Amino acid sequence: MPEIADLRKILMHDHPFGFLLEVVLRTVIMFLIILIALRASGRRGIKQLSIFELVLIIGLGSAAGDPMFYDDVGILPAFVVFLVVITLYITITRLSDRFVKIEKLLEGEPLYVIRDGKLSMDAFRESGLSQDEFFAELRLRNVEHLGQVRTVLIETSGEFSVLFYADENVRYGLPIFPNELQNKLSGTTHANCAYIACAKCGGVRNGKDLGELPTCPECDVCEWIEASNTKRIA
Repeated sequence: MPEIADLRKILMHDHPFGFLLEVVLRTVIMFLIILIALRASGRRGIKQLSIFELVLIIGLGSAAGDPMFYDDVGILPAFVVFLVVITLYITITRLSDRFVKIEKLLEGEPLYVIRDGKLSMDAFRESGLSQDEFFAELRLRNVEHLGQVRTVLIETSGEFSVLFYADENVRYGLPIFPNELQNKLSGTTHANCAYIACAKCGGVRNGKDLGELPTCPECDVCEWIEASNTKRIA
């Protein structure tokens, strides 16, 4: 069992118990500074934050946290850090509103990862998402196969914008549910399929017109799945 002196050191280190009141005061002051800083930065929610804004918030975490419980870190220097960073943020935001190049440099550009029911492989690779992650996001939006989707755009905030085909315009497309993705075609089984879809990019071909399973011209992969054209259930 630790001695009383050891326990006190574990709890308070070298500080007197009266330092807890100072911690309370420091925390209240820094909390108010954080609220004022966030209020000054605008009304956007967390999901709307760009990478640039997330970096600012993470960077300010130490400036906000350290003065709350370190007695050798003053509150005034932390306040100056907040003041300078928020001023820079407002200035850069206004510049990015005026100059498109600055906005693209700081926030990037939206990525069109699906066009006309097929993955745009260059944009998809740039997104940094795995196929499983991407398809999971689509499934949460009641997507059963890529033929139901006209366009998917990944916004600079990381949010997905999805445009669907009307039911009468739904095409054949790659199924995106895990059990269906595992049912890859082999041999001549594709001859019984009206259409087949590339398991990687979603490109669709007529299965009955093929003598053997080809290599996909879009992504150089020879993995195919029977395409689906079911209507979307909203």
